[in-house]
Amino acid sequence: MRLLAALALSTALAAPASAATPEEVTQTYADIALASYQDSLTTAEALQQAVAALIANPSDATLLDAREAWLAARVPYQQTEAFRFGNPIVDDWEGRVNAWPLDEGLIDYVSADYGNEENTLATLNVIATPKFTLSGVEIDATTITPALIASTLHEADGIEANVASGYHAIEFLLWGQDLNGTGPGAGARPDTDFVVGMGCTGGNCHRRAAYLQAATDLLVADLEEMTANWADGGSARAAVTADPQAGLLAMLTGMGSLSYGELAGERMKLGLMLNDPEEEHDCFSDNTHNSHYYDGLGIRNVYLGQYIRVDGTTLEGPSLSDLVAAADPAVDAQLRAELDASVVALAAVKVAAEAGMSYDQMLAAGDARGEELIMDAVNALVTQTASINRAVTALGLSQISFEGSDSLDNPNAVFQ
Repeated sequence: MRLLAALALSTALAAPASAATPEEVTQTYADIALASYQDSLTTAEALQQAVAALIANPSDATLLDAREAWLAARVPYQQTEAFRFGNPIVDDWEGRVNAWPLDEGLIDYVSADYGNEENTLATLNVIATPKFTLSGVEIDATTITPALIASTLHEADGIEANVASGYHAIEFLLWGQDLNGTGPGAGARPDTDFVVGMGCTGGNCHRRAAYLQAATDLLVADLEEMTANWADGGSARAAVTADPQAGLLAMLTGMGSLSYGELAGERMKLGLMLNDPEEEHDCFSDNTHNSHYYDGLGIRNVYLGQYIRVDGTTLEGPSLSDLVAAADPAVDAQLRAELDASVVALAAVKVAAEAGMSYDQMLAAGDARGEELIMDAVNALVTQTASINRAVTALGLSQISFEGSDSLDNPNAVFQ
């Protein structure tokens, strides 16, 4: 039902162009950002409680509950990604909570054939290694804390693949490696990996539990920080509302860059080109179809000035669409239609995955149906990016170079 409601939202709430002002539009944008991060924080706190229950009483049931809480937390968070790129405050922070791909062997045990020649820490296994040397410095990791993860382990040695914090570190700890390649099945970490004492599997269960708890606590703290940034008086809100014209550019930059270089390129077409399930965004849980879908929804949220909260209520206000419709109705109508089309294409990927064809299976070499599903979404995202640039022109704003991708034909696209 939520999927159907989201697909219908653009048409259902469409209205004649109003006399919106840039000041009103940037206020709506900031309000939606705040609500989205509030929902992300609330669902992360529910995940925190589920993780505590798992650690207190490891079982199939508590592990499943923690996984379900993680999946639920991804729904609002992925919709916030449209606030990246145009907002340095968000983009500088984002790597702490959603960085990927990661060399998971930094954190815990991995298969014997795992490795990365370019990263000497790729199989460090902090959970099994209380003391180690990092850049010539002896590190005491006897006690695993949020501070240790954030200040010492995350991006250790300046290597981006050393992801120690955020959603994907937690995902790996809840699911474990997905060793199925492009075959069916996600990670299959047993609940006994968290049993302290007799029955512990994987070794160092008490430290694995400590890492999971610390990483989850850190995620909550990071989301508290970003929520405050979008509240009244927050620095992110001030940055987009103090100068509404700059705020409009930030909105359109975020839409176009996520649509083109990040989602269509790095997250979708690259994995298809390489036929590599390691390029999945949520590769341990096989949740990538949802991450892509909610990214697409987030892009449309920004343009329409609408957001469906996790409690089912809708937040809406003066929007970019109102401004563009007043300046050039044809551009607005085309962009609305293309945003709807990309959401539909991403929904088709989601529906196929939920019917049993997981995203990593779609990436398999020679899988014509999987390639069709992914490329339909990629093409829709690329198409709408050109119209996002037309909206920039219609509003008389300076031209934007959207985030590029080597996976697409023009790495530094400026759409005309």
